[in-house]
Amino acid sequence: MYIGADMGGTFIKLGLLTDDLRPVARLKVPTESMTSSGVVMKNLLAGLHRLMTENQVTPNDIQAIGLGVPGQMDIQHGLSIASPNFSNWANVPVVTTVQQAFHIPTFMDNDVRVNLYGEWQFGAGRGKQDVLMVTLGTGLGAAMITNGRMMYGTTNSAVELGHMNMVRHGGRPCACGSSGCFGRYVSARGMVATVSDHLQRGEKSIVSQWTAGDLSSLTAEQISTGYDKHDAVCIETMRETSEMLGFGLANAINLYNPARVIIGGGVAQAGERLLGPARAIVAHHALKVAREACDVVPAELGPWAGMTGAAVYAQVRAVQQAGGADN
Repeated sequence: MYIGADMGGTFIKLGLLTDDLRPVARLKVPTESMTSSGVVMKNLLAGLHRLMTENQVTPNDIQAIGLGVPGQMDIQHGLSIASPNFSNWANVPVVTTVQQAFHIPTFMDNDVRVNLYGEWQFGAGRGKQDVLMVTLGTGLGAAMITNGRMMYGTTNSAVELGHMNMVRHGGRPCACGSSGCFGRYVSARGMVATVSDHLQRGEKSIVSQWTAGDLSSLTAEQISTGYDKHDAVCIETMRETSEMLGFGLANAINLYNPARVIIGGGVAQAGERLLGPARAIVAHHALKVAREACDVVPAELGPWAGMTGAAVYAQVRAVQQAGGADN
């Protein structure tokens, strides 16, 4: 059996899967991401223990554990170097901590890559050898499988589309130190910032009533609802976001030449409000040969994709390790 765990900013989602990666149990526990690395790791260990105890399995029954962790990492040494989703989190020995607690081979990868592993094996990427996944949540993440292999790059940071510069002058500042980054516009945080820009220009919107003027509580789902209620600011925000998404995807299709682009994450729940106009821009601005060989589709596995993909990754790494391969 395998265990997959997706370490999100709000919840850690865990699953127990059979040797052929069929899920038999799953649970989620609070991450408490704004506390410290010690608290988050304690919650992860408690969740793993609970998952095994409730399903009457022991560490001896588990072949490997896979972990999806947001942010930059040293995969070979099992270190989470930094994460935008967790406070007081730097150079955390995630893999060593889990292995010492349970004595089970444990493997860690970026959360977007494990999402793609899940979609590639069991979701929207089945049967494709060249697949790009873009996740639209609080921020924007991406991962790419090319010729049937995950792309990593020299520092395990390949396909950082969220930091692709899309606004050359006067762009929104980004935590990476640059400005105008893709993820500062096409994400939940980006959509809220776009609404705020319109309100600061004196435009009126129903979201001001919903949030009592405190936009920190505004969600992408509310913006979609405002769109459906014909709110002018929400309609324009969706238009600007989908336009930026379309140009970003056109760039990515030209760069990576995928057979399929999968759009996942909470913001993707906007559906065709967001994806329809983005596809139209891709059709006009991506290279003809590349775009005609590629489609843009929503993810299929929903909020448990990361957990499933982490188990897939655990199996892949366990098999590689048994065969003496590094990656």
